[in-house]
Amino acid sequence: MNNRFASLSRREALYGIGAGIGTVALNSLLQAAEKGSPFGVAHHPAKAKRCIFLMMEGGPSHIDTFDPKPILTKQHLKKFNRSGEMESAMSSGERYFVKSPFEFIRAGESGADICTEWENLKEMVDDICFYRGAQVESVNHPTACYQLNTGNRFGGDPAVGAWINYGLGSLNDNLPGFVVLPRTSYPQGGPGNWSNGYLPADFQGTPLRAQGSPILNLTPPPGVTRERQRSNLDLMAELNGEHLASRPDRGELDARMKSYELAYRMQMEVPGVIDLAGEKESTLEAYGVNNPVTEAFGRKCLLARRLVEQGVRFVQAYAGNWDSHDYIAKAHGSLIRSVDKPIAALLSDLKERSMLDDTLVVWCGEFGRTPDNGIRGGGQSYGRDHNAKAMTMWFAGGGTRAGHTIGATDEIGAEAVECVHHIRDVHVTLLHLMGLDDNKLTYYHAGRHKQLSQFGGTVIDDLIG
Repeated sequence: MNNRFASLSRREALYGIGAGIGTVALNSLLQAAEKGSPFGVAHHPAKAKRCIFLMMEGGPSHIDTFDPKPILTKQHLKKFNRSGEMESAMSSGERYFVKSPFEFIRAGESGADICTEWENLKEMVDDICFYRGAQVESVNHPTACYQLNTGNRFGGDPAVGAWINYGLGSLNDNLPGFVVLPRTSYPQGGPGNWSNGYLPADFQGTPLRAQGSPILNLTPPPGVTRERQRSNLDLMAELNGEHLASRPDRGELDARMKSYELAYRMQMEVPGVIDLAGEKESTLEAYGVNNPVTEAFGRKCLLARRLVEQGVRFVQAYAGNWDSHDYIAKAHGSLIRSVDKPIAALLSDLKERSMLDDTLVVWCGEFGRTPDNGIRGGGQSYGRDHNAKAMTMWFAGGGTRAGHTIGATDEIGAEAVECVHHIRDVHVTLLHLMGLDDNKLTYYHAGRHKQLSQFGGTVIDDLIG
């Protein structure tokens, strides 16, 4: 007996695992153990098995990317007064119209509108469904990010990826079902953007760090072999199992036991997935990994492809900051160049691997931008303010209508006027494409059955191929 407990002197190695990768694993336990979980059960045939969500934090301007407004050239710097109808103080008072500093072309056989800064993405427009009818409710970054990611402006609710993870789980038991690739600085609202909310902790997003080791303690400490880890885990499982047997209602302990096991498996699986060294030089070049301008987002896009290829259900990759109140030509121009090549390579790569048909790719920010701005010096310093009433997002693959532009904004891009839908309907449509029914994918909390859309929504049939 004494020899048995002597093994506990090696628990530092276990705690080292638990401090980093063990915590990650706790977020991604086998959902089948959760009572009432619909894990692995689609409500109807899915068009998409997995999703890559490209989040352009800060609010990219639809007017300067995919929704040209020629009339603004004629109205450029024309002053007027705005009051009353806007939600933000920054949108009231003396204003002036702002033209786009970029040229636009009609690209591909579909003739999609796209600004010429998208030198690579223009070749992929026939695989994209552009949507101009989405609206949100907030012009403040944190609340708008929360609403886009969770359906709730005030945070605390499960993220879209958490709902999908809850409903479908990972396709690989050795990897999390929901992975996040953030910037070094987290988005406004922080980890609440990929939270499990009131769902069990198993379903929250697992962030991979933008710098340094993607996951802390991914490799065992020096001198700790796999055999030693296995022996320690077996001992811990035996002790915890005896403890749990007399306390069957303590689900937290059972969850933690599973987290250590998943952490052990992840140490074998994750390094091979996140190591890009095995990729061909032509692939690294295509994603822009060898170019300092595109390297950061290029790595995220390539890693997103590798993750979904290995069974991760939902990957969200962040880029920013698109909050261009001033110098939009310089700011948006630089941002577009940093993501253009990686995104085009991602779509092309998925297509070449016959994965695009059942992989849904989503591109969007938390809101759009206004056709006007406050006085900021005029000339080349102009930018745009926040706009909850008009934004462009696009979808590729996963059963969406490739080569189409759906919806429209008014002649100056101030408000969506055709095929107008609240963001909750976008969420419902995303779930639908993944084989999930928002009205059936519910979780009982605080006295009622809750769902992603909050209180129901409509599938946007125009977006589905």
